[in-house]
Amino acid sequence: MSTTTLTEPEKNWEIEEFENVPVPADRRRGLGSVSAVWFGFPMVLTCAIFGGLIVYSLGFRLGLLAIAVGNICMMLYVGALSVLAGRTGKNFALSAAETFGRAGAFIPSAFLATVVIGWFAFQTGMAGAILHDTLGWHEQSTALAAGLGFIAVTLLGIRALSAIGMIAAPVYIVLGLVAIGLAVADGGSSPISYQGRAGGAAMSFGAAVTLVIASFIDSGTMTADFTRWSRNGREAFLAAASAFPVGNSIALVIGGFVVALGGSADPATDGGNFLGLLVDHGGLLVPLAVAFVFINLGSVCAHCLYNGAVGWSQLSGGRMRRLTLVLGAVGVVLAVAGIWTYFEQWLNLLGVIVPPIGAVVILDQLVLPRFGLGARDRRARWHRPAFAAWAGGAVAALLTHRFAPWLSDAVIGFAAAALIFTLGAALTARRDKELTA
Repeated sequence: MSTTTLTEPEKNWEIEEFENVPVPADRRRGLGSVSAVWFGFPMVLTCAIFGGLIVYSLGFRLGLLAIAVGNICMMLYVGALSVLAGRTGKNFALSAAETFGRAGAFIPSAFLATVVIGWFAFQTGMAGAILHDTLGWHEQSTALAAGLGFIAVTLLGIRALSAIGMIAAPVYIVLGLVAIGLAVADGGSSPISYQGRAGGAAMSFGAAVTLVIASFIDSGTMTADFTRWSRNGREAFLAAASAFPVGNSIALVIGGFVVALGGSADPATDGGNFLGLLVDHGGLLVPLAVAFVFINLGSVCAHCLYNGAVGWSQLSGGRMRRLTLVLGAVGVVLAVAGIWTYFEQWLNLLGVIVPPIGAVVILDQLVLPRFGLGARDRRARWHRPAFAAWAGGAVAALLTHRFAPWLSDAVIGFAAAALIFTLGAALTARRDKELTA
């Protein structure tokens, strides 16, 4: 029986995503290429829905302020994690090993790599649900076909994410502006004077900020999977900033305008979803709206599936493309099964549990070393203080959600985890100093 030897091109095809090692300096990509990956990512119809829900609850001016605050928080959070990625070339799983320990890192890495597949499933299911509601398409069949297409795009790797980002972003902006124009033409009043209509069901300002953060906190925490391709920390930060605040703000504000102008038929449920507005005006807008759903949701789904595949590839020692097929199949099954109906609970989970993870990594690798803290054996299997801070931050966020809903769960969770981890590092440094005195 003969054995097959991989040719050099085949070997390169297998390792080019650098799942298990830092991206070499000579394989890094320019600012424009990495920015294209992030810029188009948050320009998704889901964000238009969220932006509309925020404005429907808070009114136009206060709603835009909540969107701005949430995006500034995301810029600082994702930007800091991206600086680390640009400096080291490491993906999230490799970076997490330094903070949580070589064995301990499996827990946050596996959690996020799994959570992001849930997001892939939500968005894939959303494609079927939206086209069913607006055009009467069969929901499950549409979700299945869409999911298979999204998997195919992800298999092409980081270059495909750059390309689809370059396409999805301008398509979103153009059709979003068309929708705003249609709402104005239909007799929409001045958006500035819109005071919101949610009444007693309105979300608080803090909850609106959390909604902005939670919508991309999972992939934002795993930003290193994208920004490790940057040439340095500065360019990695700028690439992330193209999404937060720029791209994400555009996506949310368009949805806010649609609601404030009266362009949403059911803003309490659909927020700023402007697809129905396009379809209702018929003609060429109908096929454009259909193409928009697949391009737009395909962009975010491919990004999420890439996140999950890179994460699980590093954890399992497998290859990104093989894991893309496995995880993509799981996500499509969940989408067809109707996971979309648990959307609100999903966002609550993300806002409570995920921000403390990034807080610990940022403090441990970027902030505390500047003050002589946090220095320890990076090769240890477990770093218990990191887990204590993660758990403490998650508990603080959960208590905030339960007893102080006017505050932002995500911000409180991040701050609590940062405080706990800093105090632990300071006490450890003091103890070590006393022992060596």
